[in-house]
Amino acid sequence: MPGTFSQIYIQVVFAVKGRDSLIHSTWEEELYKYISGIVRNKEQKMLAINGMSDHIHFIIGMKPSCCLSDLVREIKKSSNEFINEKKFSNYKFSWQEGYGAFSYSRSALDDVIKYVANQKEHHRKKTFREEYLGFLKKFEVEFKDEYLFEWIE
Repeated sequence: MPGTFSQIYIQVVFAVKGRDSLIHSTWEEELYKYISGIVRNKEQKMLAINGMSDHIHFIIGMKPSCCLSDLVREIKKSSNEFINEKKFSNYKFSWQEGYGAFSYSRSALDDVIKYVANQKEHHRKKTFREEYLGFLKKFEVEFKDEYLFEWIE
């Protein structure tokens, strides 16, 4: 009986609402573990997760049966509730609407995993806006400025 075989690698990027710097270093690791658990429970494979105080990146190995928008919606909804229930932030925490999703070949995977792992070093040289617009241009994604994240520089 024939099977389904695939290699789908997706990097997802999304930001804190208003681009507020609410993800604190004292609890970011717990957030990343929580999000990794959601990915695992949805039978996908977390390859790397990291971020900054105002946004996160993760790369997953995805099965073709997975609907990416449903997965990201669940991650954002559940992690939002998790952060607020744990009272990690002194302010009401919420993710911005929308996200970026970028696909990679197997040959690029090691570099992308290193890129995600080195977010803090990377952002010493480049703002989130520069980074995100760079992704959109590199992947030739058409966009309108009014539908991008709220930028705070």
